[in-house]
Amino acid sequence: MEEQLVRLLTETQSAQETARKNAEWQLKQQHSNPDFPIALVSVGAHSNVPVAIRQAALLYLKTFVLASWSTQFDEFTGPLYADEGKKAQIRQSLLDLAVSGHDERKIKSAASLVVSKIATVDFPDQWPDLLPTVLNVVGTGTTSQLHGALKVLNELVDDCFNDEQFFKVARDLVKVVFDVAANESQKPILRALAVSVFRACLDTLEVVLEHHKTEVKRFAEEALAVWIPFFISTMKSPLPSAPPNDDASRDAEAAEHYRGWVTFKLQVVKVMVRVRSVFPSVLSPHSPTLFSATWQELTMLQPQHHQMYIEDDRQGRLVDADGLPYTLDFLVIEELDFMQACLRAPPVRKELEQQLQSHQTVSASWMTDMMKLAVSYAQITVEDEGLWEIDVNVFLSEEVNVTANYTPRTACGDLVIKLGEWLNAATVEGLLAHTRTLYSENAGWKAKEAALYLLNQLLGDFQDVEKKIGADAANGYVDFIQHAMQEEAVFLRARGYLVAGSLTRTSGEALQPVAASFMQASLQAITNDSSEIVKVSCIRALQYYLAALPPSMTLSQQTVVITTLSNFLSGRDFSDLEDSDDLLITIVETLRDTILLDTASCLSSGGIDMLFTMASRGASNFQIALLVTETFEEIAGTIAAAGSTQYAELAARVLPSLMGAFDVATLTEENALANLAAELLSVLAANGSTPMPKAFVSTVMPRLNRLLLGSTDDELLKSATAAVKHMVNHDPDQVFGFQDEAGKGGLEIVLIIIDRLLNPAVDENGAAEVGGLAAEVVEKAGSDRLGPYLMQLLRAVAARLATATQAQFIQSLILVFARLSLISAQEVVGFLADVQVENRSGLEVVLGKWLENSITFVGYEDIRQNIVALSKLYDLDDPRINDIQVKGDLIVRRSDRIMTRSRAKQNPDQYTVVSARLKIIKLLVEELLSASGNHNLDPTAAADFDDEDDDDDDGDSWEDEDGFLDLSTGMTKSQLMSYGAEDNNVGSRGRDDETQTYLLSFFRQASQKPGFMETFNSLTPEEQEKLRTMSDA
Repeated sequence: MEEQLVRLLTETQSAQETARKNAEWQLKQQHSNPDFPIALVSVGAHSNVPVAIRQAALLYLKTFVLASWSTQFDEFTGPLYADEGKKAQIRQSLLDLAVSGHDERKIKSAASLVVSKIATVDFPDQWPDLLPTVLNVVGTGTTSQLHGALKVLNELVDDCFNDEQFFKVARDLVKVVFDVAANESQKPILRALAVSVFRACLDTLEVVLEHHKTEVKRFAEEALAVWIPFFISTMKSPLPSAPPNDDASRDAEAAEHYRGWVTFKLQVVKVMVRVRSVFPSVLSPHSPTLFSATWQELTMLQPQHHQMYIEDDRQGRLVDADGLPYTLDFLVIEELDFMQACLRAPPVRKELEQQLQSHQTVSASWMTDMMKLAVSYAQITVEDEGLWEIDVNVFLSEEVNVTANYTPRTACGDLVIKLGEWLNAATVEGLLAHTRTLYSENAGWKAKEAALYLLNQLLGDFQDVEKKIGADAANGYVDFIQHAMQEEAVFLRARGYLVAGSLTRTSGEALQPVAASFMQASLQAITNDSSEIVKVSCIRALQYYLAALPPSMTLSQQTVVITTLSNFLSGRDFSDLEDSDDLLITIVETLRDTILLDTASCLSSGGIDMLFTMASRGASNFQIALLVTETFEEIAGTIAAAGSTQYAELAARVLPSLMGAFDVATLTEENALANLAAELLSVLAANGSTPMPKAFVSTVMPRLNRLLLGSTDDELLKSATAAVKHMVNHDPDQVFGFQDEAGKGGLEIVLIIIDRLLNPAVDENGAAEVGGLAAEVVEKAGSDRLGPYLMQLLRAVAARLATATQAQFIQSLILVFARLSLISAQEVVGFLADVQVENRSGLEVVLGKWLENSITFVGYEDIRQNIVALSKLYDLDDPRINDIQVKGDLIVRRSDRIMTRSRAKQNPDQYTVVSARLKIIKLLVEELLSASGNHNLDPTAAADFDDEDDDDDDGDSWEDEDGFLDLSTGMTKSQLMSYGAEDNNVGSRGRDDETQTYLLSFFRQASQKPGFMETFNSLTPEEQEKLRTMSDA
């Protein structure tokens, strides 16, 4: 059987799809064979089989285990492998393979993974000797056995221990891995694995900390008393010299030793970061020593890093077969991040502040030395230099921080930002002092660029928190910027233009004398510079000038900027820009800022034409489409506000482009283009004049009708429906007076559209706007024009509402009846009472949905109309409404058990049952509170947050800076409280004086009417108190 499995496993790696799928099918047929998993283990252990096939056998065994070993696995599909004798044989064989002393690391790692999966369900009951065996091998086994044993132990700690099991073995486990980690005679890679196991122990301790705080803290303090001196000693141990790149293959042992030490030190730093997160008070007293050791190590590693990555193109970001990083760049990143964490430790801050005060100038202090270190690691690597020259989009993604590529360069940027948040002026002064040194010593272009890059990062943070850089410092950089703009090195030249814009934006009026010349230099470089990198940097820099400079300086440049951007684009083949989303986004952002200087002039300056060109090229990119839409909203809004003549000019300018986009999208089946065109048309119609320009409806209606009757795209249907709705709202006569080629009138066309959208075959998301359209038609056409179609329309809306589930769609349909109720509530009630929907009264169906979903309505105008409509229904005092029973208040179950999803399904929420009229009052009381804007966190709930056990002082001994959130270090109680407050405010809105005034008047009048006291007494005590409080306001 083993030979057959080797053949099948080999074929699963075939490039031929037929052979591969056939082999996978045959393997799956073997699942019912009781000898199948034993044979897989045998293949995995056979030294004569290629390593790749052995590894594949063990990984396939893992799949089999998850599918058939135990019903406890989420992936279990059966049949259940129930032979306990063979299970025991498999367990032992796998463990022997994992801790064997003579096999490949890949094989041991794969075997360890399968052992851990089995252990999650079999340990300790069916496999009681697993952990003692592994610990024994770790403590007494040979060096060759140690690797597999540590891998198994790591997997066990990660996946298999519950609280009780972990505490039983925690001391022995931590001691045995410490003995390996601290043993200088062991290979550094094995010591690294031992440290990694200890880090997994810390993860487990964090999980159980909440329920066993005292015991966990005591154990952690005891263990870390031994580990922390070891960490310090390791940090102070020098890293071996890196073997030359060309000697790595010839001297494999030296290369392996070096990689092992990098991995070992990196794991130590990772553990210190973890300790800082979980037990900060234990690490805090040692923070000055650790900070000093980390700084010293980074200083010593700098020449190695510079040679390997800044001068040579040594490969970085590599991990070994065990998933452990082993390249120097990873170590540098971890140490820079740990140094940043140490800067938030009070003992470190206190000492650094004292040192800073003892120096007369910042230039002679540790701050300048820190800037020197940051600049050395922030230099552009050879790898990045090559990537950026090939693809400007990669450069832009790094520049705007939208990349997941975290490098020493970005880590240094974060370090300088944190220093700037703590010591604002000193950080700027220290960076400026080191920049002066670099220029006086005529340092290389990479160092100069790195200094300006760090300044750019610092200025970006200043902008985010609305800080300003001092005038002296800003002017101190002017010469360096001007020098950079003239440099031959492309990236330094580009950085000069970027920093010029950023510095202008964050220096107030300090650079006003030179800002105009800086902006002109950027405009000229977009046209004349030979480098694409420089050109796009200048396009981005223009955004800073347009935001910072006064209109007197920027308005005169609006046409120049648009022309420059247009010329930049015209020189490129748009087919080359298909994968250039970052570049297109940068251009659209700059164009947006330019147009918004004066939206009226964009019609003559070419701005609107270029915006639509960008829209046609970037429609498939969500960010570009959003930028274009938001920009057009501003254009349409401001131009429409100027008058109907200006609006007509805008419509005449853009409608041909929009209609053309629909036609192109139809031919090319490009849904994204049609969607964006429909969204822009909806924006244009929403801002329409009354009446709308002549021929507006006849121009757009044929295409909208075709789309709305034929498309199945939800977003397209939604936008196109909204466009028709806005046209009916602004100019119903033009819509209803329209006739298509077949002579069909506009009203009939709209009714057919509504009928199609109300069909359950159309998704609720696509039909989300149909209620608004129906409401506009009913209001604007009236019963005279609609005739018998009115009742058919309302009956169709009620029937669709009965099955609706999505909140936005439900709101849309309810508003049809709400808006009619504003005009004649009695007729609405009468009509619904006479209609049957799913063998129920239409009034019961509609009111049930209405009152259940009313609290989730969004949009000020919709909420206001809904409230007024409900109040009018209440004022009818109609017995048909009073007799309808609806959901009242949620019945809160009292239980100490955690409510899982399965329990929630078994015990669905239950509600009281109240009359529809009482429910209306309950909703209006709630809306009265919402309209006041007083929807903050309940003081009782806040107190509940604060009453949590607070005897842990860890957070006080190592403070985070205000507003700092490190996702790897947990969260403080104040952050959790703020999240609680935010969660409580989901769906809340700001103060709405008009609605509140209406409701207060309504309740005052209602309270004077007979029977209200009985209704008031039926409210909950909380609702009664809310009503008293707001009525007295």
